Amino acid sequence: MFLHGGLLHLGGNLLYLYIFGDNIEDAFGHAKYLGFYLLCGLAASLTHLLVEITSGIPAIGASGAISGVLGAYFILYPKARVVTLVFYFFITFVRIPAVFFLGFWFILQLFSGSLTLTYGVASGVAYWAHIGGFAAGVLVALVVRAMRKPSRNENSFYYEVEI
Repeated sequence: MFLHGGLLHLGGNLLYLYIFGDNIEDAFGHAKYLGFYLLCGLAASLTHLLVEITSGIPAIGASGAISGVLGAYFILYPKARVVTLVFYFFITFVRIPAVFFLGFWFILQLFSGSLTLTYGVASGVAYWAHIGGFAAGVLVALVVRAMRKPSRNENSFYYEVEI
């Protein structure tokens, strides 16, 4: 979880951690966040190992653990808006609800991971680690949300997230 395949890999992981990680750390507290992060990384590694059991390629990177952070954010902050760079006919910034941004990201991981299984497409990306980490983050966040006392403010999980 602490090695990366290059500066672009490290930079992408740090960007996602910067955007989504602080809110999850605030929700869990420092020590519990570290435990959560490591648990998601372990779940991601185990998922990758189980799905890609015959692969001789080592999996490195924190993407699976960070995917767990994304999964928790998906549950705890669905109304948050993520400022996203969009390329359409022109380049612009759009505020997208986190539930759509992260839901689309997860669907891309499922699609790409399915291609690796169905057609044997090798991309060098551990999609199943992303999927396993995200699922672990969702499960932990559902438990945390269920254990929380209800807030008076219905929008207490609303944050603007800008990059």
